[in-house]
Amino acid sequence: MTQPTDFRGEHLPTALALAADGVPVLPLRAGKKTFGNCRRCAGNACGGRPNMKTPGPCVCQAPCHGWAAATTDPRIINAPDWTGAWREAAAVAYHPGGAGLTVVDLDNAEAIAWAHDHLPATRTVPTTRGEHWLYQGTMTSANNVRPGVDIKSAMSYARWLGPGTGTIAALPDVVRDLVMKAPAAVRPTAVTVPAPAGGGKCPHRSPAFLERGIAMAEQRIAEACSAVHATVFGTFLAVLSTHGRCGCLTEAHTARLFTAAQAKGESPRHCTDAWTNALTRLGL
Repeated sequence: MTQPTDFRGEHLPTALALAADGVPVLPLRAGKKTFGNCRRCAGNACGGRPNMKTPGPCVCQAPCHGWAAATTDPRIINAPDWTGAWREAAAVAYHPGGAGLTVVDLDNAEAIAWAHDHLPATRTVPTTRGEHWLYQGTMTSANNVRPGVDIKSAMSYARWLGPGTGTIAALPDVVRDLVMKAPAAVRPTAVTVPAPAGGGKCPHRSPAFLERGIAMAEQRIAEACSAVHATVFGTFLAVLSTHGRCGCLTEAHTARLFTAAQAKGESPRHCTDAWTNALTRLGL
């Protein structure tokens, strides 16, 4: 990857330079968030993009669908919808998997020290709080594979912070094993709550009503392109606020929600914490 010449906050030249090197790019809003879907694609009504676990492909030329919007096509990058986004963008992001790369995101000094002890030397890029270690090769992305360490490769995006220093090494098995050996999904505990006040019949025991609610919750989590932690917590909170006090939820229902969250890269610990915090917020 060559060093773009313009780093004065004008992100379009940077994006075009990266794309010319075969690095798929997309604009980021403040807070490292992707731009939301356009009206035509809201709620993935368009069918989504390839590899988004929905039918596709979407032919929209707006910077939609999070990481799946990343492209190396200068015609798309220069399209009107994209140039408007570049003017508002706070940073440039790229799809590591699309560039044949894996980023080991080290979030603090302890994680960096661990990497020096356990990972082969490779190209490093300083970040706000730590470092990105880049390897040649792709793999499954996952968050929190160990304390302070995330893996960004396929179906993920990373912020472009410059070319870094050092020679890119081949993706080692020790990095792949971080995902393969990540903690197994925990089985969430079914919610046990008092009977409805007055002993009346639970108003939500219609199987269709409950199934529709759980399916909508799974879809909301699956469609999250940014702020996944907040989306998972908000979804858990919404489900519990509707069904948490009447005994409708079973272990199978909560397991479905946890599975949806973990498919977006959430760790079992994050799922458990979000569920517990939602219960606490609602006084359950």
